[in-house]
Amino acid sequence: MSVAIKVENLSKAYQLGEFGTGTVSRDIERWFARVRGKDDPFLKIGETNDRAVKGGSDVVWSLKDINLEIKQGDAVGIIGRNGAGKSTFLKILSRVTAPTTGSVKARGRIASLLEVGTGFHPELTGKENIYLNGAILGMRKKEIDRKMDQIVDFSGVERYLDTPVKRYSSGMYVRLAFAVAAHLDSEILIVDEVLAVGDAEFQAKCLGKMKDVSSTQGRTVLFVSHNMAAIQKLCNSGLLLNKGQIVVDGPIRKALDVYMNDGGRGSAEYLFDADKLQSDLAFVTRVRVEDLEGRLLSEIPIGRPWRVRMSIRVNEAIRGMVVGLGMINNLEVPVRTSWNLPRDFQPGNYTVTFEEQHVVFSSGRYRLLAGLSVKGQSIQYLDDNMFVSFSDVIENMNGSVVKSDNGVILNQMKMFVEEDI
Repeated sequence: MSVAIKVENLSKAYQLGEFGTGTVSRDIERWFARVRGKDDPFLKIGETNDRAVKGGSDVVWSLKDINLEIKQGDAVGIIGRNGAGKSTFLKILSRVTAPTTGSVKARGRIASLLEVGTGFHPELTGKENIYLNGAILGMRKKEIDRKMDQIVDFSGVERYLDTPVKRYSSGMYVRLAFAVAAHLDSEILIVDEVLAVGDAEFQAKCLGKMKDVSSTQGRTVLFVSHNMAAIQKLCNSGLLLNKGQIVVDGPIRKALDVYMNDGGRGSAEYLFDADKLQSDLAFVTRVRVEDLEGRLLSEIPIGRPWRVRMSIRVNEAIRGMVVGLGMINNLEVPVRTSWNLPRDFQPGNYTVTFEEQHVVFSSGRYRLLAGLSVKGQSIQYLDDNMFVSFSDVIENMNGSVVKSDNGVILNQMKMFVEEDI
């Protein structure tokens, strides 16, 4: 099978803060070096792109030393955390931006959908934008005329074709833009996260179209999404990026496993900076994964009961607060959601315990979600970097807040509240 995309020593640096080097002479020197094919003489040694850490350099490498080959007909899922370099990589492939170093060679025409409304003019109607967007993507007018009915039928916005797109919703924008890109006879189709704004029916239609484009028509598809179920369904290959570098380039199953397992076992205790949350009505200060004797568990053995204990600080009297805990698997599918009936809390510190004993979970790692809410309004929501790992199959969950006799049963969980002394 021939190579559709070849990337060699690809790097992309961005300068933070103000642009320019300070003087016109330096800017001219930088331009002249680029014209001669030389390195930027004023490009400092940059840092990796870690969005959560304040660095000491004003230059960050969004991508660093990327080398890979993508075969014709491959459906490649590109995954990674926010800031990993996924969108930058697609922009370079789509010729939206140029690399700082290295090269990209693509065989065939590229159709890309990188953000809502790419290539659309807000004052033009939907039909006029089909011709405009098609021309930008390399389609000739006769080709657009021939495929107009298919594009309109796929988009599902026929009633609004003669309406300026500035009156469209973001979902209607994407419907029209994807319909044009999908019906272009391109050898390579690049789709960023934009499908997330579409409804469920349209997302399913788009995934089906991309799968048909890849498997039946032999075209190459590059797909960026945080929907792991969609990635697994569509893609046969995976590219995992972290801080601008390739972590995994191989089968999609391997890339997903490494991404979701984050290189190993989860932690057993998660602490949250209370100083930053003092102004909140209530907040979670600590989450612990432990056995029933209170020992921390970084990984839960087969058949062993376990629990999650949440420490909560309440700053003001609250009427009807709900404490919730959820678990989702590596495909972002919820496997457990548990909460208490609304109850009143006085200022103080509380411990909430969710205990599992008799439910079956597959081995692997699950993400924990925790939240506090009052009358349906969220006070605090924690949904990142908390995990529970299982070494093998384990059994059932009941929730409690310990050392109290006023528990209630809801959603197959017991829940009690204990005020710390």
